[in-house]
Amino acid sequence: MEVMDVDIAEAGPSTSAVVTNLTEESTGSQTTTVKSDLNTPWIEKYRPKTFSDIVGNEETVLRLEKFSSCGNVPNIIIAGPPGVGKTTTILALARILLGSAFKEAVLELNASSDRGIETVRNKIKMFAQQKVTLPPGRHKIIILDEADSMTDGAQQALRRTMELWSNTTRFALACNNSDKIIEAIQSRCAMLRYGKLSDQEIMTQLLKVCKIEGVSYSADGLEAVVFTSQGDMRQALNNLQSTWNGFKHVDSTNVFKVCDEPHPLLIKEMLLECVDQNISKAYKIMAHLWKLGYAPEDIIVNIFRVAKHLEIKESLKLKFIMEIGQVHIRIVGGLNSLLQLSALLAKLCTLSATTEK
Repeated sequence: MEVMDVDIAEAGPSTSAVVTNLTEESTGSQTTTVKSDLNTPWIEKYRPKTFSDIVGNEETVLRLEKFSSCGNVPNIIIAGPPGVGKTTTILALARILLGSAFKEAVLELNASSDRGIETVRNKIKMFAQQKVTLPPGRHKIIILDEADSMTDGAQQALRRTMELWSNTTRFALACNNSDKIIEAIQSRCAMLRYGKLSDQEIMTQLLKVCKIEGVSYSADGLEAVVFTSQGDMRQALNNLQSTWNGFKHVDSTNVFKVCDEPHPLLIKEMLLECVDQNISKAYKIMAHLWKLGYAPEDIIVNIFRVAKHLEIKESLKLKFIMEIGQVHIRIVGGLNSLLQLSALLAKLCTLSATTEK
């Protein structure tokens, strides 16, 4: 889970939160009251700090726990989709290994902005050369987020740096696509892969947050949040907080107003009209979605996601998904007109007619 906690003692003065935490620090006769920040994004407020708090990918997290227990951690690459806890896991590992020396012994860079060879030559190399007092058997850790955005030149320079400072420094890379990391770096690292979080895992976490924050919600509202998140915990918490802040009640209508994507109930109704071979009614819904200004790719993606769970004959569902995939290819290739989507509806109606026979 890519959600993060905030160290209240270091956050500085801020406004009060839904759950107000007061920390009193007494120095002589003076008492300083520090209030937690109400405006902190929930993705930061609920970011896990320990392995036990991380949601999903239990087997991979267990491997990292074993690494932390022995102390001598190899260089690691964690690959997976956004919002599943890659960076959070690395930070939790660094906290366990380094303890109080965490701030001095960890360098965190986002390679999507610090991506060039100069970053490797300057920031990374200087940090690797820096002397830090650590417990026996521990190493400094350099965290490179979005490492697949680094240029080839930077990756080649990084490979040499990893070799030179292997006695004092370990590298932890997080990326969405491991194929964009050069083989020379991959061979020097332990590769860990994360998958998308399940709907149940996201729903469980949403219920916990709703209880803590006192969020008013309906069952269909949380289901809508899970649907729009697509296995991304960060997206789920962002959507939940945005809906709650905007409407003070989380239901499906409000969620889709905030997320602004084609409503799955409209998509479902349109597909069922195709099953009934009613092209006119199906086209009216498609024209309505088009008039609302949704991108063709957003429409076709939601058509696929709804079609997967449509309650129709399995043989017909397979044909539907195959045809939706073909149209998706054409839309991604640039043929993103209403005509393509209309042709899809006609084809689905034809498939329904032939399958019944």
